[in-house]
Amino acid sequence: MQGEIIAIGNELTSGRIANTTSGFAARHLFAAGYEIYAMDTIGDSPALIGEALKRAIGRVDFVLVTGGLGSTDDDLTTEAVAEALDRPTIPNLELLFQIRNHLDAISLCPMNPLEKLAWLPQGAEALTLQSKMSGYQLIHDNKPIFFLPGVPSQMQTLLVEQVLPRLAIWSHDRHLVTCQRLYKIFGMAEAEINQRVVELALDKSIHIGYYPVFPEVHLSLTVRAPGNTGSSPLPLFEAACTAIEESMGDAIYGRDEESMASVVGALLHAANLRLAVAESCTGGMIAHLLTGVAGSSRYFLGGVIAYANSMKTTCLDVSEQLLATYGAVSREVAEAMVTGCRDRSGADIALAVTGIAGPDGGSIAKPVGTVYISMAAKKNIQTKLFHFAGNRQQIQEIAAKTALDLVRKYLLQQDGN
Repeated sequence: MQGEIIAIGNELTSGRIANTTSGFAARHLFAAGYEIYAMDTIGDSPALIGEALKRAIGRVDFVLVTGGLGSTDDDLTTEAVAEALDRPTIPNLELLFQIRNHLDAISLCPMNPLEKLAWLPQGAEALTLQSKMSGYQLIHDNKPIFFLPGVPSQMQTLLVEQVLPRLAIWSHDRHLVTCQRLYKIFGMAEAEINQRVVELALDKSIHIGYYPVFPEVHLSLTVRAPGNTGSSPLPLFEAACTAIEESMGDAIYGRDEESMASVVGALLHAANLRLAVAESCTGGMIAHLLTGVAGSSRYFLGGVIAYANSMKTTCLDVSEQLLATYGAVSREVAEAMVTGCRDRSGADIALAVTGIAGPDGGSIAKPVGTVYISMAAKKNIQTKLFHFAGNRQQIQEIAAKTALDLVRKYLLQQDGN
């Protein structure tokens, strides 16, 4: 089954708000076995809404419309649908009752703009009776059309809880069985990844996609088969996954929703080890990534943002003589920082990062992008020099994830011994 997604709102076409609802819908519909023929973004114009809706009905099996269902004057979707499909709006009495009950509890006003949400095109069925969440389904020309709010959280709830189950009943076995995996790769260029995949000579029915998401490359592997044939794409999918994993090795750090921080955290927790960090040029980004993962207190002790030299000396026991002799951005200072971090925190593993994120501060000897990363574990210290490229934000991000990747590879090596 093919579908079309139409997102409505002047805030989208003006660029004031990013259209996240269409992407969420497309991902979930694709995973459920549906093809997306087109995705449209249009403004709050009844003429445009009607035109886009009638065009979609004429070329796909189902339509998903988001936005324009609120109670304000610029929410025009329902009126446009009524006009375009010749379905006058009529009150949904049950929904109107729910809205008025809600209003009676919070206001003495006899009339309220929220009652507008109860007026639906003739033949429409409300997806929910919650007065704070509008949405309805309409069958037109024997095709289901779903109208969802533009508020991302509400739209996502209705899509998952209402639209997908209704579509499954409607489509029966006309959807595609989908097997899909997203590999997250770090430290390998997209061109090299592509070359390795080409050399695998995978079956032509396997679809590979490459998505640079700085500083990583995400590789999607998808196999789809009609649901009514009785044949499963799973064996072919699993064989292809095995080939990809063997080819990329430990450059693949995670799958699907995993992040570098969540993977490192899981490895630390499994090994019952604790991590602490000392950051200079990354400004706390490593700690931010780690604490963005729920449960990180099980393995992350904390960190020091030793940006100024005075913080390096007072918090990490880096000597002033060392700083004067080698400079803050040096192997010697990185190792002193990581030693101080490990000793003061009592961590099993410590990380230290010092460098020049730019755009100023570089020199011929130490240009912008020069970063030293030091890791201390089991009384051993490993320090690496990197020359990163990009703007300030990019240099900070790739430095932070490179530091975490050093921990990841160290823990994988320990696990393999």
